Amino acid sequence: MSLLITVPPNLVQSIRAFRVTDLQDEAARLGQHFLYAHCNAGLTKQQVLGIIAESFLFPKPCGKNFEALRVTLTDTFAKAGEQTGFLIVLEQLPNRQKFDREARECLLDVFRDAADFWAEKKVPFRVFYSFE
Repeated sequence: MSLLITVPPNLVQSIRAFRVTDLQDEAARLGQHFLYAHCNAGLTKQQVLGIIAESFLFPKPCGKNFEALRVTLTDTFAKAGEQTGFLIVLEQLPNRQKFDREARECLLDVFRDAADFWAEKKVPFRVFYSFE
């Protein structure tokens, strides 16, 4: 039985009771891309975006702003060919003065937009996150 049987195919949600290693194993079992970033070392929006871009092996411009990240998660991946699905973990998103609740919500909105984009293409795109 699938670990994600009760999880919709396109969503952004708290990691809750899931373990990262179990999610990674499930992505491999399903033949989906697994992207992981441990973000708590970031103090600013720029640093958090840089950590995500580096962790996901994205080009450096993705670490510059939310729009560049959104384009990579949607258009760039779509142009790369047929996709089987994505399982993404953003662990320990920081809660700092220069990366506050508003910045976290903007970041999560980028991933929500990407989930909507892939839902239209009927490609699973699940994002799990946690806060520090």
